[in-house]
Amino acid sequence: QVQLVESGGGLVQPGGSLRLSCAASGSIFSIYGMGWYRQTPGNQRELVATITSGGRTTHAYSVRGRFTISRDNAKNTVYLQMNSLKPEDTAVYSCNADVGESNGLRKNYWGQGTQVTVSS
Repeated sequence: QVQLVESGGGLVQPGGSLRLSCAASGSIFSIYGMGWYRQTPGNQRELVATITSGGRTTHAYSVRGRFTISRDNAKNTVYLQMNSLKPEDTAVYSCNADVGESNGLRKNYWGQGTQVTVSS
């Protein structure tokens, strides 16, 4: 089993910054793609950004130039640096990881989510 634990959410004023972290632990052999998603009540989960094991990234158009995804493979951790935050960025942010486990299986895991609220 593998666990993903997010941290770094909270309340921030418009124009402010937050850095989210998501650490994976457990029976990990290798982590392939990792990503951040967000969801607001009544809406579908939205892809925010992804990063491959080699560091190739994609960012949703709505966050491009403001958010940056990165990862530390040695720590099995993915980050989301969020700058110039807007009220419409308010959501529950969840991380996702495609994990090759020590038992040879490959599974997809989700974190529990962390609330980000952008408000004055």
